[in-house]
Amino acid sequence: MTDTAQHSGSTGKPLPKKNTDLPDSNSLNWAMIRTFLPYLFPEKRKLRWRVSLAMVFLVLAKLVGVGTPYLSKQLIDAFEPITENTLIALPLGLILAYTGARISVTLFEQLREIMFARVAQLAVRHIALDAFEHLHTLSLRFHLERYMGSLSRVIERGSKAIQEVMRFMLLNIMPTLLEVLLVTTFLWIHLSFMYALVIMVTVAVYATFTLSVTEWRIKFRREMNAQDEHANTKAIDSLLNYETVKYFNNEEHEYRRYDQALQNYENAAVKSIYSLSLVNFGQAVIIAVGMFLLSLMAAQGIVAGTMTVGDFVMLNWFMIQLYMPLNFLGWVYHILKQATTDMQAMFKVLNVEREVVDQPCAIELADHGPYSIKFADTHFHYDANRPILKGISFEIPAGKTVAIVGPSGAGKSTLSRLLFRFYDHSGGDILLNEYSLRHYTMASIRKAIGVVPQDTILFNDTIAYNIEYGRPGASRAKVIAAAQQAQVYNFIKNLPEGLDTIVGERGLKLSGGEKQRVVIARTILKNPGILLLDEATSALDTATERQIQHTLNSLSKGRTVMIIAHRLSTVVHADQIIVMQDGCIAETGSHQELLELDGLYAEMWQKQITHDDEEQEAGETLETPSGQSA
Repeated sequence: MTDTAQHSGSTGKPLPKKNTDLPDSNSLNWAMIRTFLPYLFPEKRKLRWRVSLAMVFLVLAKLVGVGTPYLSKQLIDAFEPITENTLIALPLGLILAYTGARISVTLFEQLREIMFARVAQLAVRHIALDAFEHLHTLSLRFHLERYMGSLSRVIERGSKAIQEVMRFMLLNIMPTLLEVLLVTTFLWIHLSFMYALVIMVTVAVYATFTLSVTEWRIKFRREMNAQDEHANTKAIDSLLNYETVKYFNNEEHEYRRYDQALQNYENAAVKSIYSLSLVNFGQAVIIAVGMFLLSLMAAQGIVAGTMTVGDFVMLNWFMIQLYMPLNFLGWVYHILKQATTDMQAMFKVLNVEREVVDQPCAIELADHGPYSIKFADTHFHYDANRPILKGISFEIPAGKTVAIVGPSGAGKSTLSRLLFRFYDHSGGDILLNEYSLRHYTMASIRKAIGVVPQDTILFNDTIAYNIEYGRPGASRAKVIAAAQQAQVYNFIKNLPEGLDTIVGERGLKLSGGEKQRVVIARTILKNPGILLLDEATSALDTATERQIQHTLNSLSKGRTVMIIAHRLSTVVHADQIIVMQDGCIAETGSHQELLELDGLYAEMWQKQITHDDEEQEAGETLETPSGQSA
């Protein structure tokens, strides 16, 4: 799937348009609601029918619910003794009607839940999946600047928050408001305007109090979120660096750091609970005052003879039936405010613009090579005050091998990142088959490039899965063939689980050399037209390095290869060697030509020869008289 501006997610439609009007505050606003509303009313007619039917059941449940107290009034008033026959027959009919109404309310509510359940869960699934896809479209810069533990919590809480907002707004807030409207209208018509007025004023005061106090206490929720993310980041970072913690015997130090983060969260959570108690008490007082006024008015009506006992019971039933969900509505609003805070954090991530995107007219790169590569006066900087590449120009002809060498910080690895379009160059151009990289879609460029990086990280899955990742769906025979070419299959088949061995988090169950050979096997299986070898044999011993180098040399035939290396012995076979220093090209030529030039490359070569000789002498010194390693 290409990283286009009109990226199509799993929902089969473009992602919702970015909302640039999201406020910095955490108020529930229409901008956020508009973002997930398309998920709630999907394009599929079958799902829209479910939403419509759920709304019908919602209205029916409230209509029958409002009629239930009126039936209870008729039932009580029917007990007034008229004749013996009516005393027996009439209440029986009302009892049946009352019972049927109660059952109908429950039936309609459950049918509403059944109709809406599939839509709600599908919406949450698509929102989470589209957020996941969006994160994959963001630049490498974004991911390098984010704490992954914090980011995962933001997306997790945001997805759950959207589910809560949808459910509570459509299945709790709307029904409660509809019920308030129906009850006040009924009391106005059946009794008097004063009863409806008391209810409306009570509801208005209740809503105002709940909104204002909840707005005040939302700062505690934000503090809880911040401390939660901080604690989670500390825990994940510590566990990912398990070996480093053990190397320095710093378990107690990690415990203290994590405990301090948890203590900060604890303090914020306690403040949130205290403030919630204040909200609950205030809501209870407002409801109690409203119920007292209505009860007093009803009692006066009975004394005056304008109301019956049935009217009094009906009114009290209405109050209980209305104020119970209204009290629940306060809790719902509190949950919505919490959810809005969580949604705000996720929407900030979703509103991050993609730094690298396909042009609207971008075409697919041909899936067969070889390909020519040309850096034409290429400039690049991560920060405007710190240029990395200062006008780099060189060409790799189709099917040739070019090595990039130089001291650390010279900008070698940046070249591979620009070619892979992790970033866009800031000046000049990069050409692929004589056309700018921006002429092609990123997906087709990345399909044509195979990368063997220096920092090899594997998925916490089987060895087979990690090799097959180079070509998902490849047969087991092709996976084995790739492992054999990478000189790793003999190691794999001697493992108890073989190819089904789990490699652990980031591949930590394998040695550095084993991980690198698995990565090489994965690249071999991909069978790309361009090879980027970024210190591809840096983690291997000398004997294995020679074997892998021979494999890579064979793999390079007929392909365009760019090698980035510190060990010059691995690039002597290259058609051209480019020596970089401080973001510029210092020297170019073949291995022999550069030695004869007696410049920076010759100096680096001599240092490496001296270093290798010293290591060999040190190894011989450690040999015991018996020839065994000391």
